[in-house]
Amino acid sequence: MAARQSTSRRRFLLGGLGLGVAGVGALVLGWGVLPPRQRLYGSAPLPVGGGAVALNGWLAIRPDGKVLLAMPRSEMGQGVHTALPMLVAEELDVALDNIELIQAPIDKIFGNITLLRDGLPFHPDDRGRTRALVEWTVAKAARELGVIVTGGSSSVKDAWQPMREAGAAARAMLVQAAAQAWQVAPTQCTTKDGAVLHADGRRASYASLAGQAAGIDPGKPVLKTPEQFRLIGRSAPRRDTPSKVDGSAVFGIDARPPGLLYASLQLAPRLGDTLAGFDAAPVLAMSGVRKVLDLSGALKNRSAPCVAVVAASYWQAKQAASALAVQWQAGAGAALSSQAIFADFARRLDSEAGYTYHASGKVDDPSQQSLREVKAEYRAPFLAHATMEPVNCTAQVKDGKVRLWASTQAPGIAVEAAAKVAGVAASDVSIEVLLLGGGFGRRLEVDMVAQAVAIALQCDGAPVQLIWTREQDTAHDMYRPAALARFAARLDAQGRIAAWDNKSVSASITHQYLQRNFGLPGMGPDKTTAEGEFDMPYEIANQRIAHVIADSAVPVGYWRSVGHSHNAFFKESFIDELAHAAGQDSVAYRRAMLAQHPRHLAVLDAAVARAGQAPAGSAHGVALHQSFGSIVAQVAQVSVDNGEIRVQRVVCVIDCGLAVNPDIIEQQMESAVVFGLSAALGGEITFKDGKVEQSNFHDYPVLRMGQAPQVDTIIMPSLEAPEGVGEPGTPPIAPAVANALFKLTGQRLRSLPLRLP
Repeated sequence: MAARQSTSRRRFLLGGLGLGVAGVGALVLGWGVLPPRQRLYGSAPLPVGGGAVALNGWLAIRPDGKVLLAMPRSEMGQGVHTALPMLVAEELDVALDNIELIQAPIDKIFGNITLLRDGLPFHPDDRGRTRALVEWTVAKAARELGVIVTGGSSSVKDAWQPMREAGAAARAMLVQAAAQAWQVAPTQCTTKDGAVLHADGRRASYASLAGQAAGIDPGKPVLKTPEQFRLIGRSAPRRDTPSKVDGSAVFGIDARPPGLLYASLQLAPRLGDTLAGFDAAPVLAMSGVRKVLDLSGALKNRSAPCVAVVAASYWQAKQAASALAVQWQAGAGAALSSQAIFADFARRLDSEAGYTYHASGKVDDPSQQSLREVKAEYRAPFLAHATMEPVNCTAQVKDGKVRLWASTQAPGIAVEAAAKVAGVAASDVSIEVLLLGGGFGRRLEVDMVAQAVAIALQCDGAPVQLIWTREQDTAHDMYRPAALARFAARLDAQGRIAAWDNKSVSASITHQYLQRNFGLPGMGPDKTTAEGEFDMPYEIANQRIAHVIADSAVPVGYWRSVGHSHNAFFKESFIDELAHAAGQDSVAYRRAMLAQHPRHLAVLDAAVARAGQAPAGSAHGVALHQSFGSIVAQVAQVSVDNGEIRVQRVVCVIDCGLAVNPDIIEQQMESAVVFGLSAALGGEITFKDGKVEQSNFHDYPVLRMGQAPQVDTIIMPSLEAPEGVGEPGTPPIAPAVANALFKLTGQRLRSLPLRLP
């Protein structure tokens, strides 16, 4: 598919959106009051062939009755290729198996509005007119930007309205076409299983009506109410499971265009290194090797300096790249270490006030100075994404056109990166988005796309597949930021929290991401740095939550649950510390601060009730956290066996609004717990002399099957609109385990990963 995106306009709007997020209101009011643009019809007809008839920008009907659905979100194991078609099948009244997915074109109607709107730094309890106006305006800006992104646990949430409207509008058009043909009122017609029915027994298939229906104005789509749902809210089998079981599923690394060559890299060993030179001759003499390429000047700041070897097979390319003698010039990062980074963090917390994300009451009230004060400092390391599918991209540059085969979370950004590297218009770039063998935010980045295109430019029209090694992926990731947080609280005579003061420091992901991928300078606060701290539900009258941004030489990026991933550990661990200091049960302590938050209270109570009593030799730890619109409580059953931390069972309760497909939600909670436990028990990226010290799963461990706990998931019933699911299960697990360990050992572990002395 061809890209149709105005780069200059998008840069302008994204810059304006950044200012709006920072200043909450800097967007142009004259433009902001205009009605939002529709999301039903694209800028061009949906590209379908074989006699299929497009009824709107999202779907078409084939002559055999199959419904073709444009899919703008990437499937990386989270089940969106099942959940999103359910929305359309529900409103269109067709069987889920009757929907066939096609890749959505790069069109602004498919842009992810929810992701940008949810990035605003509002407290969840803020319900004023200012928030409503700003969110509405930013949603309009996001519609203009049209950035197609899969992330932020936003796929179902963002599709909830437009995909259902697409199905409902098509159903209305088909009903009107049948009514016209039968000369009856549309209200006399119903729909079922891909056909329009009349009370007198007449029946017309959608396929027979599609041609006539295409010219009908559907009016404002009328959506079903929850009482009318027959698919939504019920579990349906994953559509991608059969192909993943029989091996026919095609991931990015499985792309095989004719004439394919393979490429492997040598990447700069230290942060900030530059290429000094290399001797290509010995490598060019090796079997199968075609080219040795210096990419330093070709990537246009899209990735670190590197040298590529192109060969007839991946093994030949990898062996040759490993044998290549390369000289690197040390840069400013050659002396960087984790110790120095955290020392700088501590200095910044000592000297900088930071940006206050939330404040209420009087934290520094002199009348509180005589109250008991409790202080604590927490830290979290850099983390790699460690996706199972290695970083890869396949590219071809031929006759002024670029073709991409990629497992990406951001196809539009990938297209623009490819266009810039190749020196062509974005409309001359096509992309085939394949299945992702894990994303977790790593595939929001497009460094591998830039590298693959730079290599393909020099390969005489042949397609080239670039594959990173696991060691390269570990040592050259865009890491989850390291962070340091300090807390101080004052307790009254009853042990209640009279004042809560929290300040943390870390790098800004958003600042770096905008610079890397849009060439925009980072500015203002970044919600992701303080999310999970400033937006807590606990009813504490006097609060102050601030964050200090520390510019980082370490590249940082979005990681599953982003700032919540470590801020939940900080916040929920400190709540437990305060409960202990007050001599109170940690669950009762939380309950007393949730009187005005019944949904949070219900989730917490459900988790504790299901967990029951901890078996002998183990202890229960509790954590409650809201992220991506969903509320999650977890109770971890933990024991210690010969100094090894063992998590036997996790009770996970989620309130995510209406559950579109309960089975998928349960799968995502299990996945999130395992992902979070991997980080809590072993995940850590450290730097010494400018280099990452970890290299593969032996020293950057992920949870093995034998370590995985039983996960009991409870989905709270709700008729509210769906909220996020893919990420909210990750943040609570680390503090739940840490809190259980304190009960077991009396040791308060304030650093991740959790290690007993």
